[in-house]
Amino acid sequence: MAEMSLAVGYQQREKYGATELKQVYQKYFMIAMGIAIVIHAIIIGGYYLMELLSQEEPPTRMVRVLKYSEMGPPPSIQNTNVPPPVAVSAPVSKPTVGAPVPVPDAEVSPEATLASQTEMSQQTAPIVESSADGGVSVEQDIEIQDDGPPADFVPYEKEPQIVKKVEPKYPDLAMRAGLEGKVIVKIWVDKEGKVKQVVVLKSDAEIFNEPSIEAAKQFVFTPAYMNNGPVAVWVSFPFRFKLTDKK
Repeated sequence: MAEMSLAVGYQQREKYGATELKQVYQKYFMIAMGIAIVIHAIIIGGYYLMELLSQEEPPTRMVRVLKYSEMGPPPSIQNTNVPPPVAVSAPVSKPTVGAPVPVPDAEVSPEATLASQTEMSQQTAPIVESSADGGVSVEQDIEIQDDGPPADFVPYEKEPQIVKKVEPKYPDLAMRAGLEGKVIVKIWVDKEGKVKQVVVLKSDAEIFNEPSIEAAKQFVFTPAYMNNGPVAVWVSFPFRFKLTDKK
């Protein structure tokens, strides 16, 4: 009897094997897949639902349709290009400048000569100003004095360019002594590009100062421009004295 019960128990244990495990595996695998699909559907659907709810509604535009009876009359095509009238005041008195006056032949001097075009171009015309009563007054020539030296820094749009450059003369004493050096000068360039003044800023040897100043005074520049007009400025320029350049 004991052997029979053991055989029956062994047969019952054999029924729970690979076949039953495969059937259970497929069952729970399908359940897990269904749960995963549901979870993913909830997550994705919630994301798109939030995007849909967060979108702003497009602004509504109200369009009003006007009837032909509500529109005003069209503008006139007759006076469209006519400019407004301009009030012009008449002169108070008739100008007398330039009016020819007849002169008897007896009063004309035969020795009188007319100025040539060259002589007339060399003469300076007087300044003419109109007064309040309509008359004309003539003033004397005004002498324009040159301004003083410019400030250390003057803004400009176009810097001056060197048109004529002169090399300084090497001093004989410095050449015999074997001296070399460098001199930096500050040049005052006026509104015409001419050199007005030269100042030594830095010098390695005082013997080179005078040749540098004399050479800088012979420079010619194009004037500096600011707002389409010439301005006077200071320009720095270095002079180098080397014996190798003289050999």
